[in-house]
Amino acid sequence: MPFDASALITYAAIVVILICLAMVVSLRKGVPGGVVGRQWRVLTFLVALFTAGYLVAPFFAVLPVETMRLIVSLIFFFGAIYVLITVRLVYRVIKELAG
Repeated sequence: MPFDASALITYAAIVVILICLAMVVSLRKGVPGGVVGRQWRVLTFLVALFTAGYLVAPFFAVLPVETMRLIVSLIFFFGAIYVLITVRLVYRVIKELAG
């Protein structure tokens, strides 16, 4: 059986995203309400969405090319939203600490 770097990276990513999901859920209890709480709920949803995507990633090989392209586009889109929310959240925290 030949070495499959793609599969190894995918399985490693699944482990990492499961750890992230556990951390996001456990930290949720300490997040206050308001804007931060709402953004944290959105981040939790996005991490759960990515986790679901990572778990089905090993089965992508059986999908038609167009479906795979759509999934990759969705991953890029929701990844960009995740990064935007995270940067805005960190910006607000830094602004609070500085002010």
